[in-house]
Amino acid sequence: MVELGVNIDHVATLRQARRTYEPDPVWAAVEAELGGADGITIHLREDRRHINDRDVEMLRKTVQCKLNLEMSLAPAIVDIAVKTRPDQATLVPELRQEITTEGGLDLVANDCRDVVKRLQAQGVLVSAFLDPIPRQIELAKQYGFDAVELHTGAYSNAKGAEAAKLLNELVEAGELVVSLGLRLHAGHGLNYHNVHPIAKMTGMHELNIGHAIVCRALFVGLRQAVREMKDLLKQG
Repeated sequence: MVELGVNIDHVATLRQARRTYEPDPVWAAVEAELGGADGITIHLREDRRHINDRDVEMLRKTVQCKLNLEMSLAPAIVDIAVKTRPDQATLVPELRQEITTEGGLDLVANDCRDVVKRLQAQGVLVSAFLDPIPRQIELAKQYGFDAVELHTGAYSNAKGAEAAKLLNELVEAGELVVSLGLRLHAGHGLNYHNVHPIAKMTGMHELNIGHAIVCRALFVGLRQAVREMKDLLKQG
C-alpha cells in the first residue's frame, strides 16, 4: 500500500503569522499519526519562514512514524540534518522569493554526492525531489540516492488534456525510477481530487501531501483529514 507522508509546514506557517507558540507542529504531528500518517514531512528552510530549529529537535524526539526532512543543500542545513538524523531526507531546491517549492532539484547543476554520502553515513534514507526528466533521474541513481520524489506540481495545476499529458510523463518517469532500483515517491500540489492516478502508478511507495490536508483539517480536524486521504490511497 502507498505510504502517506503528511507535510505539517502550514501548521507552522499559521503559528508564524502571529509569531506565537500555537498551533504547535508537534501536536499536529501527533494528530496526523493518530489519523494514520505513515510519515511526517517538514521543510527546514534557510529563512525559517515556518518550521524552525526547535520544531526539528522536538519532532525528532516525538514522532513515532517516519520523519522526513525536506532540505536544501545549504551547508548549515546539511549540518543540522546530519546532527538530527531524520529517518529520511529529501533534497529540494530553495529560493527565498518563492511561495512554495517551484520545481525539482537540478542535479546537472548540483553534484550533491558528498551530501548524500554524509546523510547515508548517519543512517538516513536520501531522496531527490525531481521533475519527471529522465536525465535528472539517471543522475539521482549515479549520485547514490535511495529514492526519487517526482514533482507533481505541474500535473496538479493542469486540467483536461494537459493534465493527461503530464500524468503520462509522470508515469513514464516513475517506470524509469523503479527500473533503476530506486524507491518511487511523489508530491506537490496533490489533493483529494487528483491523487488517485498518482497513487495507482506502478511501484509508487510514498506520497507527501500537506496543503490539501491542512486545508481540509480546518473543517473536519487534522486526524479526520488524514484518515480521508489514507482511504483514497487505499483505493489506489
